Amino acid sequence: MAKTSAVEKNKRRRKLVANHAAKRAALKAITQNQALPIEERFQATLKLAALPRNGSKTRIRNRCEVTGRPRAFYRKLGMSRIALRELGNSGKVPGIVKSSW
Repeated sequence: MAKTSAVEKNKRRRKLVANHAAKRAALKAITQNQALPIEERFQATLKLAALPRNGSKTRIRNRCEVTGRPRAFYRKLGMSRIALRELGNSGKVPGIVKSSW
């Protein structure tokens, strides 16, 4: 079995989340509806648990677009602090000026 990178795993998770989002939302709505009988809500909970774990949105990790680094991620720029610093120093990120780094 070939090893896959964490970046590829994250891409697969994004696809799974997109595929299962509607079904997951419908099941969650059933489980949280207090007007429905407890048996029906429990069945919805079991169906929700049977869906793949990686289909949940919370399993997606924000990663740097440049390096794939998962930590110190700036959402606004889509990259990590290290990539931001390197690209900022070389003048490739507009609006970033080297201060005293």
